Amino acid sequence: MNNKRRKAETPVADFRDEYPRFTPEMKHTHKLLVPDMLPVHFGIILDILRRDGWDVELLTNDARTVIDEGLKHVHNDTCFPALCVTGQFVDALKSGKYDPDHTALLITQSGGGCRASNYIPLIRKAIKAEFPNVPVVSLNFAGLEKDSGFPMDLKTILKLAYAVFYGDELMSLYNQCKPYEETAGAADAVRDGCVKLIGDAFAAGTYRRYKRIVREMIARFSVMPRTGGEKIRVGIVGEIYVKYSPLGNSRLEEFLLAEGCEPVVPGLMDYVMYCAVNNVNDAKFYGMKRGSAFVFGLAYKYLLRMQRKINAITKKSGFAPLHDFEHLRKCADKVLNQGVKMGEGWLIPAEMAALAETGTENIVCAQPFGCLPNHIAGKGTIRTLKHMYEHENIVAVDYDPSATKVNQENRIKLMLATARENYGQRKKQGT
Repeated sequence: MNNKRRKAETPVADFRDEYPRFTPEMKHTHKLLVPDMLPVHFGIILDILRRDGWDVELLTNDARTVIDEGLKHVHNDTCFPALCVTGQFVDALKSGKYDPDHTALLITQSGGGCRASNYIPLIRKAIKAEFPNVPVVSLNFAGLEKDSGFPMDLKTILKLAYAVFYGDELMSLYNQCKPYEETAGAADAVRDGCVKLIGDAFAAGTYRRYKRIVREMIARFSVMPRTGGEKIRVGIVGEIYVKYSPLGNSRLEEFLLAEGCEPVVPGLMDYVMYCAVNNVNDAKFYGMKRGSAFVFGLAYKYLLRMQRKINAITKKSGFAPLHDFEHLRKCADKVLNQGVKMGEGWLIPAEMAALAETGTENIVCAQPFGCLPNHIAGKGTIRTLKHMYEHENIVAVDYDPSATKVNQENRIKLMLATARENYGQRKKQGT
């Protein structure tokens, strides 16, 4: 009986004590490492954080050792993006460039059903054996990792929203000019100048004057000497990481540029608004909390209004604007119910439909191998989309550690061959 009493009185270990937690004091003592997903967007965001007193660094290590480290520490049945991010963190810590006692890892989370909620445990487990003192920090809006989350207030959230809008506009303008530059590197120089323009606006506290900033970016790209003619436009959709990350998609945009194409990449704000709308739909379809749905609904209306104003300025200038999100929702309804929200869910077919309706019929649907939600909502809707849009030319490309870059590029080249053939036929027909 005494033994039973002793066992009952033995405290149960709290699983949260098994890993180091990020505390407010570490802002002044630790460097935050950030994985490279969107080089331009994250560059703007990290500059904002630096001005707020954070010591942050964007990781650019992309050698094969990154993938090898990911394979060592993450089961290969786990999706490729989780493997890339974990490998990039471990490879950076092993480089000797950082003091493990004064380094933390920062990762964004959307709160979805896959790695979006499980990134943190995966990374913690991967680094625990060799770097037990390195905390992992979560930047999210879903209430995850409350005891080790990045501190957020309304002002910071507002800054991040503006940074995403500026990053989207800059990415779009760059992609519309880079394929046509008369002087190699001219578009890159303009883009770098625009990044400085945006950074100066945040430093001066004038970042909310978005109309002036957007017009200035457009003006700079407008005066850049460009060649005439028309190139084949290729849209990039798919899972959020491999859609944007050069490491995750084998530098897909660079490959398309080298093939003489114009990449068309939907904005990151589409995904942000997709997450906001899904919270509203949760109350509508699944009876989830109506209070949080109301808050997300207000945020969505604010973001949509700002997006439409930026799009109007862009369209008036002669450049192609990014998609209107309400139009994306209407496109989704033609293919898939908006209740299908696991992973990138209904957003993938919505973007493919919207691209076809705006003249971008050639599309690369980038998928991590074995990512069930994205294969269903992406690859699974291609036949329906092709019935809806007669000339839509889509190739689904899997990205995983065993897939070779040559095989991926060969699949895309087959799609481009069809694209060129269709383009030639239309030229003959005068359409």
